[in-house]
Amino acid sequence: MTLAHLQCAGCGWQAPAGLAAPFRCRHAGEGDVDHVLVHHPGNSEPLEGGDDPNPFVRYRDSLWAWQAARQRGMADAAFVALVRRLDAAIAEVDGRGFHVTPYGPSAALGQQLGLDLWVKNETGHVAGSHKARHLMGILLVLQVIDATAAEPASQAPLAIASCGNAALAAAVLARAARRALQVFVPPDAEPAVLARLHELGAQVVACPREPGEQGDPCVRHFRGALVAGALPFCCQGNENGLAIDGGETLVREMLDAGGPPLDHLVVQVGGGALASACLQALERAVAAGRLANPPRVHTVQTQGAWPLKRAWSVLQQRRAEGHGADEALGFAATHRSAFMWPWEEPPHSIASGILDDETYDWLAVLRGMQATGGTAVVVDEATLARARDLAQQVAGVPASATGASGLAGVIELQRQGVIEAGARVGVLLTGVQR
Repeated sequence: MTLAHLQCAGCGWQAPAGLAAPFRCRHAGEGDVDHVLVHHPGNSEPLEGGDDPNPFVRYRDSLWAWQAARQRGMADAAFVALVRRLDAAIAEVDGRGFHVTPYGPSAALGQQLGLDLWVKNETGHVAGSHKARHLMGILLVLQVIDATAAEPASQAPLAIASCGNAALAAAVLARAARRALQVFVPPDAEPAVLARLHELGAQVVACPREPGEQGDPCVRHFRGALVAGALPFCCQGNENGLAIDGGETLVREMLDAGGPPLDHLVVQVGGGALASACLQALERAVAAGRLANPPRVHTVQTQGAWPLKRAWSVLQQRRAEGHGADEALGFAATHRSAFMWPWEEPPHSIASGILDDETYDWLAVLRGMQATGGTAVVVDEATLARARDLAQQVAGVPASATGASGLAGVIELQRQGVIEAGARVGVLLTGVQR
């Protein structure tokens, strides 16, 4: 039987057994290496609850939180009870708890685009987006530690850098768990988002960009908070590798829905955790025999900032120079600065939620696109607006421009001839219009 463990994809460091919450590689920041902890779940016997409506009960055996609970002597039934208590508290705060979200064919939208289009609708999820999935995987680890610790629970605040959906999800979950939360946001964050964050009791810090500053000032302040003792409650895998666990539940729901295999899956990218989680879930589904082959996974960014597309182009150039796929990716893992660096200009787009200066989970996404035969595309503002309008008016899903940006990528990939007429395509509508 293979035991679950956490290992850095960049340098190979493995977290010691018994260390319940190693959020980052011990060597993070050393050299020009991309240090990201990856959860290798090992194998275990199938658990009861395979049709439970709560994904964190249904898929608990794939979560590091469940593995940590078992390692610390918590019974499976006790872990399930912990999930249900936390979920009930989340529902009290947000009016809804975690549940399997809708996935199926959108006949009207598919007819409009000439595709067999399958839509995963996250707009009715906790805090109105998929972001709460990522954060729930982290929060459950903290809850397990608190429940099994011999000493009093840590009162360290949680911290996140975000311009919208992730911040709201973090604030809902932190309020439910009665944890202090620091949120680092840009000065132009939406007033409705800021009002809700204050209502939920978060400590909100506006982070203006200094003249000539490279990189996201919110991330800079967030990292300063971590140095001061805060815990990374975020959706960037390089800052907290456990953020990927919860995101995988989205794809596992799609697979359990029983639809036919997809030809393509198109995923919008900001920091990259969603795409990384989707790719990891697909890889594990193939390894487990759930899928014969994964769909081609493509990623989408805006003209306002496209650091992942830039890194993808550098990788393709290296391959064009005669380097093999594995060799090119191995070089990228140890030469991060040659592939991923902050966007030079302050980014702007109607899809503000994917305007990250860097794609923090870039290497895992490059690996996944290369392995599945996917590609990276950039979409303009008109296409983003069209996708939002199609989602709302044709599919009847109240998605924002950010939430519908994967659909914008589908349109662009059709223009480029990458997605052929009649293809079966999956798209994620990830965030509600506020």
